[in-house]
Amino acid sequence: MEKKVIITAALAGSGVFKNQNPAVPYTPAEFAEEAHRAYKSGAAMVHVHAREPESGLPTSNVEAVRAVYDAIKQKTPELIVQITSSVGRTFEDRMAPIIALRPESASLNTNTMNFSYLDRKTGQIVFDSVFTNTFTMLQDFGKKMEELGVKPEIEIYDVGGLDNWLLISKQGFFSEPYNFDFVWSVVGGQKFRPIIFASLVQMLPPNSNFTTCGVGIDQFPAITQSCLLGGHMRVGLEDNIRLPNGELAKGSWEQVEWAVKIAACLGREPATPDEARKILGLRKAADSKK
Repeated sequence: MEKKVIITAALAGSGVFKNQNPAVPYTPAEFAEEAHRAYKSGAAMVHVHAREPESGLPTSNVEAVRAVYDAIKQKTPELIVQITSSVGRTFEDRMAPIIALRPESASLNTNTMNFSYLDRKTGQIVFDSVFTNTFTMLQDFGKKMEELGVKPEIEIYDVGGLDNWLLISKQGFFSEPYNFDFVWSVVGGQKFRPIIFASLVQMLPPNSNFTTCGVGIDQFPAITQSCLLGGHMRVGLEDNIRLPNGELAKGSWEQVEWAVKIAACLGREPATPDEARKILGLRKAADSKK
């Protein structure tokens, strides 16, 4: 299945809102519709940060996340639904939805880092914060996911994050294949640079898969390089609210359509959800609950 490319749609994230793009989903019904359209456009997986339906604020409340997860699975049962582990301050807050729902996959973050909003033209700070991911958290989150049969997607924001994971992985609890996501151009993380991307791919251990996402204008160059290097592609309003031509995207599904076109130009075609499960070593959600 070398020609197959797994396309993921990250539907909302924690930092984009309807005042930036009206297509950002807040309610379970909106998530379900966005996910369905992304699937019909070529996505095999959706990445989910649940929102409070009224305010649109990100939440790790188990029942709120369950409502979004169930709505997506009811409308499009074929889809892989990946849940974030980034929302909340404590292990309990961040892992509670994953423990309760046992999705097929969840994000696993690898390093403590600045995670902020700056005016990229002037360098002025808009909002400053630190995203905490200690070695103990990397270990404990990873162990719990593996124990539950939830495949970690290892989020790499810079070279140090990969080195952190490589150290913890020596404990031997991570199962193969290893699935990585290179995240580019977060303010506080590594800016997208093709030469660094190529170097990171060379640093991966055997039996690894990789996908990538880029924030803002780096979204489409990053996924193009990933496809060229034999990796996979992530798009979606979490990372970028626009299309390559600068127009507001009508939804994550419209970015999926662009990803499909890019893949076709490079001789690759979208993987189905079941093909993606085989490539990534996932168990279906129903199986992981046994």
